[in-house]
Amino acid sequence: MFTGLIRERAKVVSFANNFLELRADYKPKIGDSIAINGICLTVVAVNDGQFTVELSPETKKIIAVENLKHFVHMEPAIRMNDRLEGHIVQGHADCVGEVLRIEKSEKAYDFFIKIPKEYIKFVVPKGSITIDGVSLTVNDVYHDSFRLTIIPHTIENTLMKNYKIGTRVNVETDMFARYLYHMFKKEKKISWDDVDRIMASY
Repeated sequence: MFTGLIRERAKVVSFANNFLELRADYKPKIGDSIAINGICLTVVAVNDGQFTVELSPETKKIIAVENLKHFVHMEPAIRMNDRLEGHIVQGHADCVGEVLRIEKSEKAYDFFIKIPKEYIKFVVPKGSITIDGVSLTVNDVYHDSFRLTIIPHTIENTLMKNYKIGTRVNVETDMFARYLYHMFKKEKKISWDDVDRIMASY
């Protein structure tokens, strides 16, 4: 389990034969879970300030593999006694999104991201979403896309400053939205007002 708060940008040393070798200030142990660009992976080797994680063929099918170069977002799994900030992130990408548009305002940036239509039902207005492992808040939801407003601090401290129109990103929708949808889809039609009331009760 993760929070979507990036620990650091790890440097990619190599990526071949499903093995991604990274260098970072953080020192994991073999067997640790670690999120790389929002994907939960297992550390399989540690050597001389570097560590290696392994990607399964299934994982490679559903993520933006082309971004596993230069630098990547990294977050270690949370521990039971850690303070929970951000939001609950599983490290299981739902799909790959595409940056449609970036608009700069006086104090922030608006990112418009398109995803496959079958996943838009899990994107909640004013709810949480994870983009390449970064915990963010959804402002508006459209037919097959959504808008995020990103503050300068986030831009400067993540790889989002390198995003351009057409950049593909790993998207994990809100876990509670997915669970609620599957709980109620056979029972009745549920609105986002219903979802807000249910989530407010926790």
